[in-house]
Amino acid sequence: MTTPRVALRGVTRQFADGTGVRRISLNLSAGEIVALVGLNGAGKTTLMRVLLGMLSPDAGTVELGGVPIGHVPSAAWRTVGHLVEYPLAYGELTARQNLVLSARLHRAPVDVVDRVMAEFALGPYADKRTRKLSLGNRQRLGLASALQHDPTVIVLDEPTNSLDPSGVITLRDALRCRAANGSAVLVSSHHLDEVARIADRIEVLNDGRLIGGLDPGADELERVFFEQVRADDERRHR
Repeated sequence: MTTPRVALRGVTRQFADGTGVRRISLNLSAGEIVALVGLNGAGKTTLMRVLLGMLSPDAGTVELGGVPIGHVPSAAWRTVGHLVEYPLAYGELTARQNLVLSARLHRAPVDVVDRVMAEFALGPYADKRTRKLSLGNRQRLGLASALQHDPTVIVLDEPTNSLDPSGVITLRDALRCRAANGSAVLVSSHHLDEVARIADRIEVLNDGRLIGGLDPGADELERVFFEQVRADDERRHR
């Protein structure tokens, strides 16, 4: 049996106010795009932070390539690409300088920078300081940084935020290409129609728990999603 690229087993992480995630089990396999959908506050970002080692679980385990997350060597972390909540970049550096720095941190050849700048249409802004970029171009820069080293595991939190339609299509093509080359992709979104275009499966998160899945090819996907969430809420409040 093939080892999942990422495996979460019974993961719980809760905060003092009672929010968080509870008893989450989820596998990400090579070549697979998994979409995580849920209402605001459902726990999507928390789950991604636990998966990436930014938060420690209160219970359960997270494995990367079959290795417990606390024992994953730094070389393996360099094969992960992520963008969670907002793009991180140095405002005083240019777009190109930020990408060169990211490439070096991931031990990727610097020539990947020109390729990814072309892919995300960042060429006209290559020598512009990041703090002067529009929100949409900062998001493109963050995505380019997360993907330029061709990671084997990709974790993106609401990646279409601030993107124009052209940027959304670019991202869609970029994720399809990398999944076709073997990357395992986890993407969170509240745009059901968009994730249905690329996802192999859709997992629904509500009140910190996985409550079921959606068929990306189903009709009236949004209606089915809200019915699942409403039914779960009703069960919890009986």
